[in-house]
Amino acid sequence: MSIKVNNKVFTLQTENSTYQMKVTEHGHLLHLYYGSKIADEDISYIIPQVMRSHESNPPEVGEDRIYSLAAYPQEFSTNDVGDYRIPSIELINHDGSYSFVGKYASHRIYDGKYSLSSLPTIYANEDDCAQTLEIILEDDVTHVSVKLLYGVFPKKDIITRAVILCNRSGKEIRLRRLMSMNLDLMTSDLDMIEFYGHHYYERQTNRHPLTHGINEIGSFRGVSSHFHNPFAIICDRKTDEDTGNAYGFCFMYSGNFVFDAEVDGYGQTRIAMGIHPKQFDFHVSDGECFEAPEVLLCHSASGLSALSHRYHDIFRNNACRSKFVNSKRPVLINSWEPFRFTFNTDTLLRTAEISKKLGADMFVLDDGWFGKRDNDRAGLGDWVVNGEKIIGGIPALSEKIHAMGMSFGLWFEPEMVNEDSDLYRAHPDWCLRVPGRAPSRSRHQLCLDLSRPDVCDHIIDAVNAVLDAGGVDYVKWDYNRYVCDVYSSYYPADRQGEVYHRYILGLYRILDGIVKTHPDILFEGCSGGGGRYDGAIMTYFPQTWCSDNTDAPSRLVIQYGTSFAYPISTMGSHVSVCPNKKTKRTVPFKTRALTAMHGTFGYELDPAKMTDEEMSECAEYTALYKEYQPLIFGGDYYRLSSPYDDELFTAWEFVSKDKSSALVFVVMQEISIMDKNCYVHLRGLKDDSFYRIEQTEQILSGAVLKNAGILLPHTKPQYSSYVFKLSEVR
Repeated sequence: MSIKVNNKVFTLQTENSTYQMKVTEHGHLLHLYYGSKIADEDISYIIPQVMRSHESNPPEVGEDRIYSLAAYPQEFSTNDVGDYRIPSIELINHDGSYSFVGKYASHRIYDGKYSLSSLPTIYANEDDCAQTLEIILEDDVTHVSVKLLYGVFPKKDIITRAVILCNRSGKEIRLRRLMSMNLDLMTSDLDMIEFYGHHYYERQTNRHPLTHGINEIGSFRGVSSHFHNPFAIICDRKTDEDTGNAYGFCFMYSGNFVFDAEVDGYGQTRIAMGIHPKQFDFHVSDGECFEAPEVLLCHSASGLSALSHRYHDIFRNNACRSKFVNSKRPVLINSWEPFRFTFNTDTLLRTAEISKKLGADMFVLDDGWFGKRDNDRAGLGDWVVNGEKIIGGIPALSEKIHAMGMSFGLWFEPEMVNEDSDLYRAHPDWCLRVPGRAPSRSRHQLCLDLSRPDVCDHIIDAVNAVLDAGGVDYVKWDYNRYVCDVYSSYYPADRQGEVYHRYILGLYRILDGIVKTHPDILFEGCSGGGGRYDGAIMTYFPQTWCSDNTDAPSRLVIQYGTSFAYPISTMGSHVSVCPNKKTKRTVPFKTRALTAMHGTFGYELDPAKMTDEEMSECAEYTALYKEYQPLIFGGDYYRLSSPYDDELFTAWEFVSKDKSSALVFVVMQEISIMDKNCYVHLRGLKDDSFYRIEQTEQILSGAVLKNAGILLPHTKPQYSSYVFKLSEVR
């Protein structure tokens, strides 16, 4: 059993970690421990029993001046009753008060993993041996309660948390804040690692010490965003890839979020994660409940690599039910680079035929195939094929491409609309826009109001009509602006604080109605590149376009940061032309190809402009990727160096689960005027086994490869690259 209860001490056990909490004699649920695995015993002694001067004491404790919620570690922190740190909840009761004191009412344990009715969560497979703990905390004055949900995956070292608030007060309440998790640690000597950026610059890695006060990241752009990813790590100051304690927090939500780490004056750290409370004001009627999204928690005592491996495994095996998750993915080429909006059936077919010579398996028709879409100012929202460009429609075009031995993909951006479109002219009220104000535009488009059920129904019907006509094997689901002007004509004035969250609920409803009803179509997410790269979206899309920046050296940094939480199999990564259109940098084709193998691999270029030599090189690396893909997608991933450490090279490695084979990739980043030897030190292999390096024919032990390393060639031009394939000698 992974969940044990003894005298109101709750202990959650995974193979390598323990999570413990306890109900006090006054009914408060205190957090005791989360860390390396320990025995199932009450360790509440670790909470200091000292008087904190000037702190409040709950009325039920009488003259006890030691018992204070302002200093005690809690599982779900109270509000307006003496705990002045970040609250887990903020609500307005029917009498106008803000107080909430949740005390233990009951608990339940059952086999399997809980789910949420309106939000995506990870699921349990039969061999996961998962269990669920539900603890109900109730305010005995207002009769508002919260159900704390804990899903324990013992074999994967993952503990999930979610919260459901239920209102049985007899009156409507207004929910202003509900964190999905609260974790109080008894130390503050910690670092925070977060992943910031912007368009073309996603998931840059920033590590910094926690300081007194609130250390906060988040998004208020309507999506998880390019600017801050809903994943963060709290770790010991000396934690590195192989050693030290690390805690991961991954939010399963695609909208506004906040992650707070507050260091108090007593040297304790409170960590909270949930929906961003800004402009959040949700009415909950008597008898109704509100679900807060899931958080995936993981603890590693073996450094950051082990933390990443556990997240990669849970996402690969327990997030998306698509049949494509653990199968070979097609190598695709996209029509955007050759054509933009100007094409016809003949030019598309000629390009697809040439693309076949690159080794591509799929031709994807990007923007411009629908409505009066000749530029980005018109047509968006009218998901009807443009018969002048595509003679005979999508099924006829697809049939011809299938006859070449390739599959066919199509681009959509269903959540947006141009004002110059039939959809907008028929339903101008279907957009998010504030009455009496001109809307803000981005890329000449407005956001459809996904909080409206009729808008969701229309999108589902319009996209499904195209897909159900047949011929589509792949969909690129794009989303190219942030949300603002947040006002819905569907809801009254006092419910506008619900629109941001209802938008995301509408998105999930649409994805349920399109993605899940087309199991034979491979869906790839995109949001101006990697602007909606989160755990929730991965329950629908096996892969997501990692960044619009396809410059190989830039991608080394973007993919490095992305790898801390998300599997390589989820990263859309392609080879593009040089000089790169964004950075103007020129990089050898081999380096572009090896960097794109850090993901799903494909092409963003015009094959008609390539020489025979370049075509041959493409075919060579396409074949190599297809050979390597099972290990890249299924192996354990190691960051062998950091692109931030001023090293001469960036290196990464994939090791099979049985440690019998490995792939090592190296890209030289700097030109050194020193005649310096360079060694790549491998990890994850068996020390006492021997491995043959295919490229050098050397046979070396795992211990030697780890400690002495692989010697790189003496001549190492900037942006040159290498790949080494290792196989165990049996």
